Amino acid sequence: MLLIYVTLIKFTYKVVFIYNFIMHKTVKNLIYIEDLIKSKANHDKLSKIIAVSKTFPIENILPLIEHGHLDYGENKVQEAIDKWSTIKNKNKTIKLHLIGKLQTNKVKFALRIFDYIHSLDNEKLANKIADEQIKQGKKPKIFIQVNIANENQKSGINKERLDDFYKFCKNLNLDIIGTMCIPPNDDNTKKYFSEMNVINQELNFQELSMGMSADYLEAIKNNATYVRVGSKIFGSRT
Repeated sequence: MLLIYVTLIKFTYKVVFIYNFIMHKTVKNLIYIEDLIKSKANHDKLSKIIAVSKTFPIENILPLIEHGHLDYGENKVQEAIDKWSTIKNKNKTIKLHLIGKLQTNKVKFALRIFDYIHSLDNEKLANKIADEQIKQGKKPKIFIQVNIANENQKSGINKERLDDFYKFCKNLNLDIIGTMCIPPNDDNTKKYFSEMNVINQELNFQELSMGMSADYLEAIKNNATYVRVGSKIFGSRT
């Protein structure tokens, strides 16, 4: 019996040690990425890192919060509510970004938890957000998702419609702060990021959301102000 107890204690200490090591490495990963961005950025305003915490339990995220990181990304409304409601009530400085597609029937719940929406892509959704922000007295900061390559299978406003759609959103009193894109997974990423930079400047936006773990350095060269980084911070998802 004593042997079993001692073995259990040793196993527990081992689990705690591994857990702490993983969390420490997570913070180190974030610091490494921050330093890379500082060295590569060609503009004065440093890009903010949205730590993409989707599917990861809050225990994996707490070390980053304790470190002082404020921006986190989720792609499902209910998961965000379950994971973040208590944390955000305690820490009002944390900013939560919806980086996934938003359905109109989820808007009222999304506005309760998210500070930023990166995926506005149609008039029906814009109208729903406008109605709900009046009811809740809360205006999220919003990015218009641009379908930069006009891909049939991908969400987003086509480039040719962007100007009219932006005017439509302004008339609804939405707080549109910039554009967002997810380029095709091919060899033309640099071209699409460059094009998005031009489009964003033509609309006089100050914020540009683009770039993920595989291409965020290329994105910041093209003036991305928000980059979404998950696996390079938290590791692979299982």
